[in-house]
Amino acid sequence: MITVVESEDDPRLDAFRWRDRQLASKLDRLEQVGAGLFVAEGDLVVQRALAAGCTPVALLCDEPMGTHFAQQLHDTTIYVGNENLRREVTGLGVPLKAVGLFRRPGLVDPAVLIRSSQRIVVAEALDNPTNLGAIIRSATALGWDGLLLTEGSADPLARRALRVSMGAGLQLPFARHENSLELHAMLQENNCATVALTPHRDAQDIHASSFPPEQKIALLLGSERDGLTADVLSRAHHQLRIPMFRDTDSLNVAAAAAIALFALGPR
Repeated sequence: MITVVESEDDPRLDAFRWRDRQLASKLDRLEQVGAGLFVAEGDLVVQRALAAGCTPVALLCDEPMGTHFAQQLHDTTIYVGNENLRREVTGLGVPLKAVGLFRRPGLVDPAVLIRSSQRIVVAEALDNPTNLGAIIRSATALGWDGLLLTEGSADPLARRALRVSMGAGLQLPFARHENSLELHAMLQENNCATVALTPHRDAQDIHASSFPPEQKIALLLGSERDGLTADVLSRAHHQLRIPMFRDTDSLNVAAAAAIALFALGPR
Protein backbone atom coordinates (compact mmCIF):
# COMPACT_ATOMS: atom_id res chain seq x y z
CA MET A 1 0.00 0.00 0.00
CA ILE A 2 1.54 3.31 -1.10
CA THR A 3 1.21 6.35 1.15
CA VAL A 4 2.56 9.71 0.02
CA VAL A 5 4.25 11.73 2.79
CA GLU A 6 5.10 15.40 2.44
CA SER A 7 6.65 16.40 5.78
CA GLU A 8 9.94 15.10 7.15
CA ASP A 9 8.43 15.55 10.63
CA ASP A 10 5.63 13.08 9.94
CA PRO A 11 5.59 10.80 13.04
CA ARG A 12 4.86 7.78 10.85
CA LEU A 13 8.49 8.02 9.68
CA ASP A 14 10.00 8.02 13.18
CA ALA A 15 11.31 4.45 12.94
CA PHE A 16 13.45 5.39 9.94
CA ARG A 17 15.25 7.90 12.18
CA TRP A 18 16.14 5.39 14.89
CA ARG A 19 19.76 4.50 15.49
CA ASP A 20 20.94 0.92 15.97
CA ARG A 21 20.48 0.85 19.76
CA GLN A 22 16.85 1.92 19.39
CA LEU A 23 16.18 -0.51 16.56
CA ALA A 24 17.49 -3.45 18.57
CA SER A 25 15.33 -2.73 21.59
CA LYS A 26 12.10 -1.11 20.44
CA LEU A 27 10.20 -4.23 19.45
CA ASP A 28 8.67 -5.89 22.52
CA ARG A 29 11.56 -4.54 24.64
CA LEU A 30 13.48 -7.79 24.15
CA GLU A 31 17.00 -7.65 25.51
CA GLN A 32 18.80 -10.31 23.47
CA VAL A 33 20.88 -9.32 20.48
CA GLY A 34 18.80 -10.35 17.50
CA ALA A 35 15.57 -8.89 18.87
CA GLY A 36 13.85 -5.90 17.34
CA LEU A 37 14.25 -4.29 13.96
CA PHE A 38 16.89 -3.45 11.40
CA VAL A 39 17.11 -0.96 8.55
CA ALA A 40 18.12 -1.94 5.02
CA GLU A 41 19.54 1.08 3.19
CA GLY A 42 19.38 1.11 -0.61
CA ASP A 43 17.15 -0.73 -3.06
CA LEU A 44 19.65 -3.59 -3.52
CA VAL A 45 19.90 -4.22 0.22
CA VAL A 46 16.11 -4.01 0.57
CA GLN A 47 15.72 -6.58 -2.20
CA ARG A 48 18.26 -8.88 -0.52
CA ALA A 49 16.43 -8.59 2.78
CA LEU A 50 13.22 -9.65 1.06
CA ALA A 51 15.02 -12.49 -0.73
CA ALA A 52 16.38 -13.67 2.63
CA GLY A 53 12.82 -13.98 3.92
CA CYS A 54 12.95 -11.04 6.33
CA THR A 55 9.57 -9.57 7.22
CA PRO A 56 9.15 -5.95 6.11
CA VAL A 57 7.49 -3.47 8.47
CA ALA A 58 7.56 -0.40 6.21
CA LEU A 59 9.50 1.09 3.29
CA LEU A 60 10.43 4.66 2.40
CA CYS A 61 11.00 5.08 -1.34
CA ASP A 62 10.97 7.38 -4.31
CA GLU A 63 7.93 7.00 -6.55
CA PRO A 64 9.34 4.52 -9.13
CA MET A 65 10.83 2.24 -6.47
CA GLY A 66 7.70 2.50 -4.35
CA THR A 67 5.62 1.34 -7.31
CA HIS A 68 8.08 -1.50 -7.92
CA PHE A 69 7.94 -2.82 -4.36
CA ALA A 70 4.17 -2.33 -4.10
CA GLN A 71 3.78 -5.04 -6.74
CA GLN A 72 5.53 -7.51 -4.38
CA LEU A 73 4.37 -6.30 -0.97
CA HIS A 74 0.60 -6.02 -0.85
CA ASP A 75 0.33 -5.84 2.95
CA THR A 76 3.28 -3.55 3.68
CA THR A 77 3.03 0.21 4.04
CA ILE A 78 5.26 1.93 1.49
CA TYR A 79 5.87 5.60 2.12
CA VAL A 80 6.80 7.71 -0.90
CA GLY A 81 8.55 11.04 -0.43
CA ASN A 82 10.69 13.52 -2.33
CA GLU A 83 14.50 13.63 -2.31
CA ASN A 84 14.86 16.18 0.46
CA LEU A 85 12.45 14.33 2.74
CA ARG A 86 14.25 11.01 2.27
CA ARG A 87 17.63 12.65 2.83
CA GLU A 88 16.56 14.35 6.06
CA VAL A 89 14.61 11.46 7.55
CA THR A 90 17.36 8.87 7.15
CA GLY A 91 20.19 11.23 8.07
CA LEU A 92 22.40 9.72 5.36
CA GLY A 93 22.98 12.90 3.38
CA VAL A 94 21.91 11.15 0.17
CA PRO A 95 18.33 10.43 -0.98
CA LEU A 96 18.41 6.66 -1.43
CA LYS A 97 15.77 5.22 -3.72
CA ALA A 98 14.59 2.82 -1.03
CA VAL A 99 15.06 2.25 2.69
CA GLY A 100 13.35 -0.65 4.42
CA LEU A 101 12.43 -1.29 8.05
CA PHE A 102 12.42 -5.03 8.77
CA ARG A 103 11.90 -7.39 11.68
CA ARG A 104 15.17 -9.05 12.62
CA PRO A 105 15.46 -12.76 11.87
CA GLY A 106 15.47 -15.24 14.74
CA LEU A 107 18.64 -16.02 16.65
CA VAL A 108 20.85 -18.84 15.38
CA ASP A 109 22.24 -21.45 17.78
CA PRO A 110 26.06 -21.26 17.57
CA ALA A 111 26.37 -25.02 18.11
CA VAL A 112 24.12 -25.69 15.12
CA LEU A 113 26.06 -23.21 12.97
CA ILE A 114 29.40 -24.80 13.89
CA ARG A 115 28.17 -28.31 13.10
CA SER A 116 26.81 -27.27 9.71
CA SER A 117 29.82 -25.18 8.60
CA GLN A 118 32.98 -26.30 6.84
CA ARG A 119 34.49 -22.80 6.85
CA ILE A 120 33.54 -20.34 9.58
CA VAL A 121 34.75 -16.86 10.56
CA VAL A 122 35.13 -16.00 14.25
CA ALA A 123 35.05 -12.28 15.11
CA GLU A 124 36.75 -11.82 18.48
CA ALA A 125 35.60 -8.47 19.93
CA LEU A 126 35.63 -7.00 16.41
CA ASP A 127 33.80 -3.81 17.28
CA ASN A 128 34.01 -1.72 14.10
CA PRO A 129 30.85 -2.15 11.97
CA THR A 130 32.59 -0.94 8.80
CA ASN A 131 35.30 -3.59 9.11
CA LEU A 132 32.75 -6.24 10.04
CA GLY A 133 30.60 -5.40 7.02
CA ALA A 134 33.58 -5.65 4.67
CA ILE A 135 34.60 -8.99 6.19
CA ILE A 136 31.07 -10.35 5.81
CA ARG A 137 30.99 -9.32 2.16
CA SER A 138 34.32 -11.08 1.50
CA ALA A 139 33.32 -14.21 3.43
CA THR A 140 30.05 -14.49 1.52
CA ALA A 141 31.70 -13.96 -1.86
CA LEU A 142 34.53 -16.42 -1.14
CA GLY A 143 32.35 -19.33 -0.09
CA TRP A 144 32.53 -19.31 3.70
CA ASP A 145 29.59 -20.80 5.56
CA GLY A 146 29.01 -18.72 8.68
CA LEU A 147 30.12 -16.11 11.19
CA LEU A 148 30.51 -16.36 14.96
CA LEU A 149 30.72 -13.24 17.10
CA THR A 150 32.09 -12.99 20.62
CA GLU A 151 31.38 -10.37 23.27
CA GLY A 152 32.14 -6.85 22.09
CA SER A 153 31.72 -7.56 18.39
CA ALA A 154 29.60 -5.28 16.22
CA ASP A 155 26.16 -6.24 14.96
CA PRO A 156 26.12 -7.63 11.38
CA LEU A 157 22.73 -5.96 10.89
CA ALA A 158 23.81 -2.55 12.17
CA ARG A 159 23.04 0.10 9.58
CA ARG A 160 26.67 0.71 8.60
CA ALA A 161 27.69 -2.95 8.67
CA LEU A 162 24.77 -3.94 6.46
CA ARG A 163 25.40 -1.03 4.10
CA VAL A 164 29.11 -1.90 3.71
CA SER A 165 28.36 -5.60 3.22
CA MET A 166 25.79 -4.67 0.53
CA GLY A 167 23.28 -6.91 2.26
CA ALA A 168 25.63 -9.90 2.52
CA GLY A 169 24.91 -9.94 6.25
CA LEU A 170 21.51 -11.33 5.29
CA GLN A 171 23.06 -14.16 3.27
CA LEU A 172 25.79 -15.33 5.68
CA PRO A 173 24.35 -17.10 8.75
CA PHE A 174 25.70 -15.68 12.00
CA ALA A 175 25.47 -16.46 15.70
CA ARG A 176 26.75 -14.84 18.86
CA HIS A 177 28.37 -16.48 21.88
CA GLU A 178 29.45 -14.18 24.69
CA ASN A 179 31.92 -16.65 26.25
CA SER A 180 35.00 -16.94 24.04
CA LEU A 181 36.43 -19.86 26.03
CA GLU A 182 33.27 -21.92 25.63
CA LEU A 183 33.10 -21.04 21.95
CA HIS A 184 36.63 -22.33 21.33
CA ALA A 185 35.76 -25.54 23.17
CA MET A 186 32.75 -26.00 20.87
CA LEU A 187 34.95 -25.47 17.80
CA GLN A 188 37.43 -28.09 18.98
CA GLU A 189 34.67 -30.56 19.84
CA ASN A 190 33.52 -30.25 16.22
CA ASN A 191 37.04 -30.89 14.84
CA CYS A 192 37.55 -27.33 13.61
CA ALA A 193 41.14 -26.26 13.05
CA THR A 194 41.27 -22.83 14.70
CA VAL A 195 43.47 -20.48 12.69
CA ALA A 196 44.45 -17.14 14.25
CA LEU A 197 45.37 -14.35 11.85
CA THR A 198 48.05 -12.18 13.45
CA PRO A 199 50.88 -9.83 12.39
CA HIS A 200 53.25 -11.43 14.91
CA ARG A 201 56.58 -12.29 13.32
CA ASP A 202 56.76 -15.74 14.90
CA ALA A 203 53.53 -16.82 13.16
CA GLN A 204 53.66 -19.05 10.08
CA ASP A 205 53.60 -17.40 6.66
CA ILE A 206 50.11 -17.89 5.23
CA HIS A 207 51.69 -18.91 1.89
CA ALA A 208 53.23 -21.94 3.62
CA SER A 209 50.02 -23.12 5.26
CA SER A 210 48.22 -26.17 3.96
CA PHE A 211 45.06 -27.96 5.08
CA PRO A 212 43.34 -31.06 3.71
CA PRO A 213 40.21 -30.17 1.68
CA GLU A 214 37.99 -31.96 4.20
CA GLN A 215 39.41 -30.09 7.20
CA LYS A 216 36.93 -27.79 8.94
CA ILE A 217 38.51 -24.35 9.51
CA ALA A 218 37.61 -21.51 11.87
CA LEU A 219 39.42 -18.26 11.04
CA LEU A 220 39.92 -16.08 14.13
CA LEU A 221 39.98 -12.31 13.61
CA GLY A 222 40.55 -9.60 16.21
CA SER A 223 39.76 -5.92 16.39
CA GLU A 224 41.58 -3.29 14.35
CA ARG A 225 43.13 -1.71 17.41
CA ASP A 226 44.06 -4.60 19.69
CA GLY A 227 44.03 -7.69 17.49
CA LEU A 228 43.57 -11.09 19.08
CA THR A 229 44.28 -11.43 22.79
CA ALA A 230 47.20 -13.51 24.02
CA ASP A 231 44.68 -15.98 25.46
CA VAL A 232 42.97 -16.49 22.11
CA LEU A 233 46.31 -16.81 20.31
CA SER A 234 47.51 -19.43 22.78
CA ARG A 235 44.36 -21.54 22.27
CA ALA A 236 44.50 -21.45 18.47
CA HIS A 237 45.78 -24.54 16.66
CA HIS A 238 47.61 -22.38 14.11
CA GLN A 239 48.89 -18.80 13.94
CA LEU A 240 49.24 -17.38 10.44
CA ARG A 241 50.59 -14.07 9.23
CA ILE A 242 50.54 -12.19 5.92
CA PRO A 243 54.11 -11.14 5.02
CA MET A 244 54.63 -7.37 4.92
CA PHE A 245 57.05 -5.23 2.91
CA ARG A 246 58.44 -1.66 3.10
CA ASP A 247 58.33 -1.56 6.90
CA THR A 248 54.54 -1.92 6.95
CA ASP A 249 53.53 -3.49 10.26
CA SER A 250 50.07 -4.76 9.30
CA LEU A 251 47.01 -4.40 7.08
CA ASN A 252 43.56 -3.17 7.97
CA VAL A 253 41.71 -6.14 9.46
CA ALA A 254 39.15 -6.19 6.63
CA ALA A 255 41.90 -6.26 3.97
CA ALA A 256 43.87 -8.92 5.85
CA ALA A 257 40.72 -10.98 6.33
CA ALA A 258 39.94 -10.91 2.59
CA ILE A 259 43.40 -12.33 1.82
CA ALA A 260 43.06 -15.06 4.45
CA LEU A 261 39.50 -15.91 3.43
CA PHE A 262 40.69 -16.47 -0.13
CA ALA A 263 43.82 -18.40 0.89
CA LEU A 264 41.96 -20.72 3.28
CA GLY A 265 38.62 -20.84 1.48
CA PRO A 266 36.98 -23.76 -0.31
CA ARG A 267 38.47 -24.94 -3.57
